[in-house]
Amino acid sequence: MNKTETTIEYRWSGIDKHHQRSQGLISAKNPTQARVELKRMGISVISIKAKPRSWLAKHQPIKTKDITLFARQLATMLEAGVPLVQSLEIISRSQTKPSMARLLLAVKTDIENGDSLAHALTKHPMHFDKLFCDLVAAGEQAGVLETLLDKIASYKEKIETIKNKVKKALSYPVAVIIVALIVTMILLMFVVPVFEDLFKSFGAELPLFTKSVLALSMMIQNQWWLIVAIMGTLGYSISYFKQRSQRFKHRLDQLLLKLPVFGALIEKSIIARFARTLGTVCTAGVPLVDGLMSVAGACGNLVYYNAVLKIREDVATGLPLQFSMQQSGLFPHLLMQMVAIGEASGTLDSMLIKVANYYESEVDNLLDQLNSLMEPMIMVILGGLVGSLIVAMYLPIFQLGTIIA
Repeated sequence: MNKTETTIEYRWSGIDKHHQRSQGLISAKNPTQARVELKRMGISVISIKAKPRSWLAKHQPIKTKDITLFARQLATMLEAGVPLVQSLEIISRSQTKPSMARLLLAVKTDIENGDSLAHALTKHPMHFDKLFCDLVAAGEQAGVLETLLDKIASYKEKIETIKNKVKKALSYPVAVIIVALIVTMILLMFVVPVFEDLFKSFGAELPLFTKSVLALSMMIQNQWWLIVAIMGTLGYSISYFKQRSQRFKHRLDQLLLKLPVFGALIEKSIIARFARTLGTVCTAGVPLVDGLMSVAGACGNLVYYNAVLKIREDVATGLPLQFSMQQSGLFPHLLMQMVAIGEASGTLDSMLIKVANYYESEVDNLLDQLNSLMEPMIMVILGGLVGSLIVAMYLPIFQLGTIIA
């Protein structure tokens, strides 16, 4: 297999075929290739150096999709018979993100110094979670590392797909509300004052609704900074306590599960992740007690995280998984029945994957229903806010017309 290298931009200067001094940029895999290409173009190179990358390019964050792609690439290389160290070298050279390339080279160095792949990955917990490391360790012990890396990639792709769908569904209404509030603020700050000057010339008593809107407009014009400060402080406080207070985060996650429509969506996505993660762990042959710790982290909700940790304690004492799940009161009857059948027949992994597929399709169906409701919801929110302001502004004009008539 040929080594693949990242294409780099080089800044060059030289003498062209017309004996004129010239300079420019050229893309090549290395300086030698760049010189050969320039010579073919009739340019005598005086100097050539790699174009410096911007700070942003050098410090691009490593995302889940980068780790997923790495797992898929490494599985393919190992399946083709390429040694582990050489595979890591090739994959690191193909990276477009310097941060990802540095990470893989660090892992490669640790392996060359005698570490196993799983142990080398545990040194980078921000990018390789416990589940990833546990599955890699199981693969190394069983001699099926490439198979489990492929399963890891498939698992992460499915989990990320469902996460992104739920995030998109939750962010859409929030974005609509924010836009509606911005439009309302603009109307109150710049449009309503124009009508206020007009109303003063009437010399008549204004309707209560119009008075309320004018008072709100006046408050926003004079104290907009206070409103912005309160909203900023509120947002920062929620973020601060969410990161530092387990009790606050638990209450917040409980509240999310009780939201109308969206709560059911979040719950079904958590159940899908729980079943998918536990099924993957069981397929890999990881002991159930060890695997449940990884499953708890994959739930993404503190309510379910604590519940899974309690299930783990019960299973460690010898209780059946299905009984422990029933005690928590958080899991649907279908999941518990499939777990009971899987435990009795020794096919827990396949039963869990079937449940995960079912709940993932349930999430898709719920998202489709939600998307069909979003357009009328947007019209109601925007129409209600903007329409109320228009009515408030034109109501005195209509009354004036009645008086004149």
